[in-house]
Amino acid sequence: MALLPFYIPGKRRIKVAIAGGGYAGMAALTTLKRFASAIDITLIDTGDQHLKITHLHETFRYPLSDLQVPFSTLESRFGCRHVQASLPVTDELLLQWQADKYLAAGDEIIDFDYLIIATGAESRQAGQDENVLTLQHFMHTAGPELLHEHLNRDDRQGRDQRIISVVGAGATGIQFLFEIRQYLNRQKINAQLRLVHSGERVLAQFPQGFDAYVQSCMQDLNIQVVSNVRYRGQTGEQIQLEDEQSGQLYQLPSHLTLLFLGKKQEMLLSANMFGQAVIDQKTLQNIFIAGDCTVYKSPGSNVQSAQSAVRKGKLVGRNILRHSGLLAILEPYLHHDIGYVVNLGPVDAVGWLVTEGNIVTGIPALAIKELVEAQYDLLLRGIDTYVV
Repeated sequence: MALLPFYIPGKRRIKVAIAGGGYAGMAALTTLKRFASAIDITLIDTGDQHLKITHLHETFRYPLSDLQVPFSTLESRFGCRHVQASLPVTDELLLQWQADKYLAAGDEIIDFDYLIIATGAESRQAGQDENVLTLQHFMHTAGPELLHEHLNRDDRQGRDQRIISVVGAGATGIQFLFEIRQYLNRQKINAQLRLVHSGERVLAQFPQGFDAYVQSCMQDLNIQVVSNVRYRGQTGEQIQLEDEQSGQLYQLPSHLTLLFLGKKQEMLLSANMFGQAVIDQKTLQNIFIAGDCTVYKSPGSNVQSAQSAVRKGKLVGRNILRHSGLLAILEPYLHHDIGYVVNLGPVDAVGWLVTEGNIVTGIPALAIKELVEAQYDLLLRGIDTYVV
């Protein structure tokens, strides 16, 4: 499928607008340019650079700039155009765009033959105190700078040990937890680290072996775990919690709290098995959707991960070319993740490969993660090493 056996180019040069410069948007853009260089692409994004958001925990080791690729660089590399603007998406607007074949982004009117919505899903936020950080903070400032800014805000010489709480035991929360622990150790910062989560297991979306391994590592690193509680807020240097079973509210000391509450589900859009938007059972032939903002009605994976976002982005890129060609034979979305790795600091990881029962840890897991990350870095340079 990746060789586009059914793509026979038409005579007309097509215009494609891509809303969203994340993983799915970049995968769609690079795929379109790989198979049809003579194509006009306009990328619409509120920022001025692509951010590898799933790597933000690594800013405790590397500069934030290592995770950023300016859209100006991508404009030169792929011959596309970037418009810095937000694009609200509703069912009514999608129907209008399908009919009009143009949209307004900022001060511009953008004509298109095909539109790709790849705006992703927003992270859940909660009422925030000055001692609370979310993923949004790390998108703009590196981890060490944020940590020192908050821990050094007051003179705590002679006071009790500083306590940092990480709320959320999904992949993001766990990766930040271990990176912070290792950073504190390297910097010889005296602070207690605590994980707060609402379930009995950590990484509950993964096989049981993930929980057992991570729990053992947390015990070795003296990370406190508070489970079966819900986060209810932060006031000053106190985190407010609610016991899942009794409903009892209580508080614990926390000089800094990091919230990783997952992604919002309210903006999910529907697509058919080819990635085309579907509204009220009507297929919008010229509007495709990719990434975390959509659910495909197909056997393929709808997990909100970078891996699935890239595969959806590549698929809609190929299907737009097929749809615009002389033979409009589209490819169904059948991708299933073949593995997943969660970092546990610089020198450890846990993951599964091929089947969820095949759990790998340590150096082998890190090697798999490095390989996957290298694939994506090559894709951003125009070199596609993905098999499908």
